[in-house]
Amino acid sequence: MAHPKNGDGRPKGERREPEASPWVRRLVEAQAVHLTAKQLGWWSFHLESFLRYCRNRGDQVEARVLARGFFDALSVEQFGEGTAYRVDQTKQALTVFIRGIENWHWERSDAGAWIPRFRIKPPVDHDASTMDGATGAASTSGVSPAAGSTGAAVSVSRQNWQNALSTALRVRHYALRTENTYRQWVRQLLDFHADVPLADLGEAHVQRFLEHLAVGRNVAASTQNQSFSAILFFFTHVLGRDLGELHDTVRAKRGRKMPVVMDRSEVRRVLQVTEGTSGLMLRLMYGAGLRLMECVRLRVTDVDLARGLIAVRAGKGDKDRSVPIPVALSETLGEHLKRLRGLHEVDRINSLPGVYLPHALETKYPNAGIEFAWQWFFPTKNLQNDPRSGLRRRHHLHKNTLSVAIKQAARFARIEKSISCHTLRHSYATHLVEDGVDLRSIQELLGHKSIETTMIYTHVAKAASRRVHSPLDRMDDD
Repeated sequence: MAHPKNGDGRPKGERREPEASPWVRRLVEAQAVHLTAKQLGWWSFHLESFLRYCRNRGDQVEARVLARGFFDALSVEQFGEGTAYRVDQTKQALTVFIRGIENWHWERSDAGAWIPRFRIKPPVDHDASTMDGATGAASTSGVSPAAGSTGAAVSVSRQNWQNALSTALRVRHYALRTENTYRQWVRQLLDFHADVPLADLGEAHVQRFLEHLAVGRNVAASTQNQSFSAILFFFTHVLGRDLGELHDTVRAKRGRKMPVVMDRSEVRRVLQVTEGTSGLMLRLMYGAGLRLMECVRLRVTDVDLARGLIAVRAGKGDKDRSVPIPVALSETLGEHLKRLRGLHEVDRINSLPGVYLPHALETKYPNAGIEFAWQWFFPTKNLQNDPRSGLRRRHHLHKNTLSVAIKQAARFARIEKSISCHTLRHSYATHLVEDGVDLRSIQELLGHKSIETTMIYTHVAKAASRRVHSPLDRMDDD
């Protein structure tokens, strides 16, 4: 017996997934948001519904105000099952829409109705498209070269420098933390010379700002060098200008400092007062010598319990390395992995977007983000908005969670030292030296580029083990 069909040939009762409009595809591509075909179709459905809402309201106001009204007016019955997710999906689509359009204005149609029109902000090396909010028709107009292209970014101004800087950094695959840091330093430079047009900024202005940091604010040498790196990148890759002799003369000389190290009893006391996921992460950082961000960015595929190895991906200097898993943590990590699998199954039932993946990997394997192997090993309990795409998804724990945890643990353990997460890594390396492990092996475990960096721990270990008696201690013997 044949099953009854709908008019379009589908089995009766089967819900048809919405199709993506061409202009929504251009919007998503311009904002570098990566969606599955199904997600893209639903985003298009939500945004087309928003434009119909705008035309029916007839209020000639800006898009942001209308978006808030549209979201507040959503009917919880309109999506059926998965209502909470669809409402959240609508919010994500509207967020990207508001961020990705410009020149929102109203035009009266032949019938006398007011029609919203706008232009999609252009991606790198693409033309802008002026969109008709009623029909989605587009007309193109040329734009000047974008930051990050081979030519100079002649269109950069005080109004759009942040977008230009972000584009230049992302084209070169800089980390998001670096992007935020560079943006802060460039903003401070521009605020310091607020009365100087961007086109007139040059070597002398940068020199005065760096002198202000060194003399007026008395910043550390590393901070001054970081600020100059940000400013140099901005001038070279965004403004397309050369800073001349400043390349070689402005770097501050950094002194060599001894790392803060805990002895074994202090490490034991700190770890004894930590528990839960934070406690597990702190034990793993000490037991494997991981940096803070290396620990929080671990994925399921990186932890090989069968072989007893952790693959550290894209560590400092974008280098990979392998470190052994402490035997004492194998069972605990296995139990943690079981809990992760249960959480992942719940996320799949709720049809959550996949976890963040590097752009090239997400492009090559579009469904990898929803696979268990690519999930974060230490995920958050709550969902968060992706800082780049705006998607609401599960992210890894924030670094501040561990920073606060170890500060509290050091206080409870009555450790009178300036303790941070990196102190665990320093302690790990120093204790390996004291155990007689050769420097070359320690260098590989820590991922140091130079053996000289590793040798600092020999000085720490020797200073602790020297048996030189002070003359003051021998005064009573004379």
